[in-house]
Amino acid sequence: MKLCNYMSKITRYKSHQSDENGIVNWSAQENKTWAALLEEQLCLIKGRACDEYLHGLNLLNLPSKHIPQLSEVNSILIEATGWQVKEVPSLINFDEFFRLLANKQFPVATFIRSNEEFDYLQEPDIFHEIFGHCPLLTNPAFAHFTHTYGKLGYAASKEDRAFLARLYWFTVEFGLVDTPDGIRIYGGGVLSSPGETIHSLESDDCIHMPMLPLDALRTPYRIDIMQPIYYILESFDSLFDIAEMDIMELVDQAKKLGLFAPKFLPKEKKVS
Repeated sequence: MKLCNYMSKITRYKSHQSDENGIVNWSAQENKTWAALLEEQLCLIKGRACDEYLHGLNLLNLPSKHIPQLSEVNSILIEATGWQVKEVPSLINFDEFFRLLANKQFPVATFIRSNEEFDYLQEPDIFHEIFGHCPLLTNPAFAHFTHTYGKLGYAASKEDRAFLARLYWFTVEFGLVDTPDGIRIYGGGVLSSPGETIHSLESDDCIHMPMLPLDALRTPYRIDIMQPIYYILESFDSLFDIAEMDIMELVDQAKKLGLFAPKFLPKEKKVS
């Protein structure tokens, strides 16, 4: 779930509402979009996604021709780590987002992107949530980090949540990890985006930095561009170590030190 989108008031998408049996009735075109995204991403992530993600993806055994029902995903997640996915509208506020994570419920908006936004979507659709994030919710380190993050965020002030959002962005959404086989992707924002998957590892227009949580808390980002900076975990289990840090003390340090200069141009204002 792309945390930064939750405070937006406008969305072009509308989530489906499940029926009394918890079933979402997807259209043929929506299932076709899922199938096309899945086929492309399964090819792109070979040699690019981390092993922990690939293991979780294998556990989920996602259908190739249609969008899975949330109950199918939950049957795997609950057994693996005690997590569940939770149906939500297209946009939810920060309070609800953090409350869900604090209760080991990962929010999933029940809509899928249009063909015009096939390669990169600013808003979190069901492909982003299920394909991008759910495989790693089967992993104890990732599940523990996300749960800890949810509890901290739910208790935090509005100002502190803005700093926490940056840590989430550079880990859960756009994180990379060092492995014996080279740099690999674990962030769901990358793994669910055909364009970002290539950009994050192979573009000359981005830089890689070691994951230092204090630095991540101080790094600005934009949601509507390919990322200019990615932070790299020393190992996947480093997520356990970060979760056990005094993250809110790091937030206080980040507030005192201030933000780094952005590595991107300001967003152009629309002329009315």
